[in-house]
Amino acid sequence: MMKRIVLIGAFAVSSLLPLGAQNDGGISDGMLQRIRASYEDTPADRALRNAICNNDIRKLVVNQPNQGEIDTYFSHRVPSKGVTDQQQSGRCWLFSGLNVLRARMIARYGLGAFEFSQNYCFFWDQLEKANLFLQGVIDTRYAPREDRTVEWLFKNPLSDGGQFTGVADIVSKYGLVPKEVMPETYSSEHTAQMASLLKLKLREAARDGAEKAELESRKTEMLGVIYRMLVLNLGEPPVRFTWTRRDAEGRPVDTREYTPRSFFETYVADDLTGNYVMLMNDPTRDYYKCYEIDYDRHVYDGRNWTYVNLPVEEIKRMAVASIRDSTMMYFSCDVGKFLDSGRGLLDVDNFDYESLMGTTFGMDKRRRVESFASGSSHAMTLVAVDLDADGRPKKWMVENSWGPSSGYKGHLIMTDRWFDEYMFRLVVERKYVPQRVLDVLKQKPVRLPAWDPMFADEE
Repeated sequence: MMKRIVLIGAFAVSSLLPLGAQNDGGISDGMLQRIRASYEDTPADRALRNAICNNDIRKLVVNQPNQGEIDTYFSHRVPSKGVTDQQQSGRCWLFSGLNVLRARMIARYGLGAFEFSQNYCFFWDQLEKANLFLQGVIDTRYAPREDRTVEWLFKNPLSDGGQFTGVADIVSKYGLVPKEVMPETYSSEHTAQMASLLKLKLREAARDGAEKAELESRKTEMLGVIYRMLVLNLGEPPVRFTWTRRDAEGRPVDTREYTPRSFFETYVADDLTGNYVMLMNDPTRDYYKCYEIDYDRHVYDGRNWTYVNLPVEEIKRMAVASIRDSTMMYFSCDVGKFLDSGRGLLDVDNFDYESLMGTTFGMDKRRRVESFASGSSHAMTLVAVDLDADGRPKKWMVENSWGPSSGYKGHLIMTDRWFDEYMFRLVVERKYVPQRVLDVLKQKPVRLPAWDPMFADEE
């Protein structure tokens, strides 16, 4: 019965097209003959077809001359202790941001391996995103259903992905706790099912033109339901807790009672919204301008992703300065492109698709972004750079959040050329940012819509 309905609908749509329009843009018999004639069934093609039909393409395109030993030496590297693991979740943004903060805490207090509770921050992130959606529904209550913003809201009520502004807003508002105080759960490490149920519940939000006060009352009730669902999946966030600080050898140094806010103020005490500058390399837009993406935030009363768009070489100089000063950075990129996951190497020469397929793939970074072929997809922590004798970067290294056995000891090494092509976002402390870039932040940001190609949750 369902198939019949679909077919009837398809016929109804096609019948609305002008007579003759159905064939003008279609593949005609003559065109098909020319297309088929363009293929030459050569012995080489038959060999390729046999190979490709029976193998994983990525195994066939491995560029053998690029399979030598990876140079793992780095002239400048920020010390770290312990690789984290986001498991089957899209929380790379959270792990990367907290890894930047924990590195500072470990260095400042001489700690051993230590992690903040990602689950604690994730709990509040999900509640705040639920509120962001529900308030968005209220704000657009008089807009038609086909309004682009309304459509976007209902397609994207909530996700486990995000970016650094989420770390800044969530931590500044709710504080931090050590991982042992609120450890991971199955649902925090495997978020898909919980997210599906949360989104289903949120989409029940009505847009019936009721008075604002009534809608806000409904919102509070709905957030109560979401809170309970989060508690059942993630546990309830602590209000107070006792924690013992230990030195690098594991000896107890100090035991105190904290609130999440007092713990943050004691051990981090950083202005996460004012002390960090968000940078982007987006070649589709003017450089040295400030941009803001609507709804690209985690907290309704927080701030959208607001960034300075810069040439990649300008971003590199700040990254080098930060690493030289032993300061990690939040970094995001299109990690799936040319990734040799076994070796932990990101290199545009890893795979030779062109030779296998007998064609070129010639889009530059600008065209890839414009056509949605590339964009920021994953956040990691930039920890190292290898400079040549003239101070130019040869390669970079990030600490990943896929566990210590992934890649190169839990890290990924990228060539400088790969960095140019697939790096998108970097968050640096203000002290490493030149005044001319800081001055760009004084501009009124160009506001971009939520469906802009640069709106991309890091996962």
